[in-house]
Amino acid sequence: MSVLEAIGRTPLVELRRIAPSGGARVVVKLEYANPTGSMKDRFALATIAAAEADGRLRTGGTVVEYTGGTTGVSLAFVAAAKGYPCRIVFSDAFSPDKGQMMEALGAEVTVVPSGGGGITERVIKEMIERARELSARPGHWWCDQLANRDGLVGYLPMGEEIWQQSGGTVDAFVHVVGTAHSIHGVTRALRGHDAGIRVVAVEPAESAVLAGGPGGSHGIDGIGIGFTPPLWERDQVDELMAVSTADAKAMARRLAREEGIFTGTSSGANVVAALRVAERLGRGRTVATLAVDSGLRYLGTDVFRPGTTAPGPR
Repeated sequence: MSVLEAIGRTPLVELRRIAPSGGARVVVKLEYANPTGSMKDRFALATIAAAEADGRLRTGGTVVEYTGGTTGVSLAFVAAAKGYPCRIVFSDAFSPDKGQMMEALGAEVTVVPSGGGGITERVIKEMIERARELSARPGHWWCDQLANRDGLVGYLPMGEEIWQQSGGTVDAFVHVVGTAHSIHGVTRALRGHDAGIRVVAVEPAESAVLAGGPGGSHGIDGIGIGFTPPLWERDQVDELMAVSTADAKAMARRLAREEGIFTGTSSGANVVAALRVAERLGRGRTVATLAVDSGLRYLGTDVFRPGTTAPGPR
């Protein structure tokens, strides 16, 4: 068995202690059970396989990407497993643990300074431009995650898994938006079984651009890029919901301490929103969401730093 065959088929668990009394059950797909601890392993395998199939990535070629870290780690992992060099454009606006993981997997990492400004449109666009420059070199294939339609295909199996593992009882799917591939891929698969499933997209309250607000600095890694993702499909989503950085971090801590689910800030945002939807739907219904990645990626941040308080949104 190849290490790449370990991607997918992750567990689905029910929240037992923090779900609202009298509300719908909330089930969480533990995507940190993938080889690198992230759902992005699915994306990386799908996009690299597609590039190999049509000749954009050939033997000896180099994988290039800009990333907040999670996609970069997964691309570095798949590239290592397949024998490709990997060059990543990253920023100090994101968790430093992710940069270390990419380097451990053999990637060459270029860091774009944020100037202490957090995750902003300027930082993201500068990262994109640096990756574009690198990709112009001979033999370099640029994944370009925001514009890469192959990424959605990697998440169709996740939607099928959620449906089967939940017993075919999903009433709502709640998920954050970064590139939008995962929310659209899972939605497509779930609605193939039930067209009436409600889909709620989550974004940072400090940068709620999908809802028409201004872009702003926030601290939820992997989402809220400060502008509308090129492949975003608003008509596939029933509702937009904003979650603050503070609430997302607090929920990540609660999940670890009260449910034993050790995950990051975007997953915290997912659960904050999922609990709101569960309270609204009531008993007898099911809300599904994702634990996007492992809390191990955030040990170098303030999310799990000793002395950080546990209370969060309820």
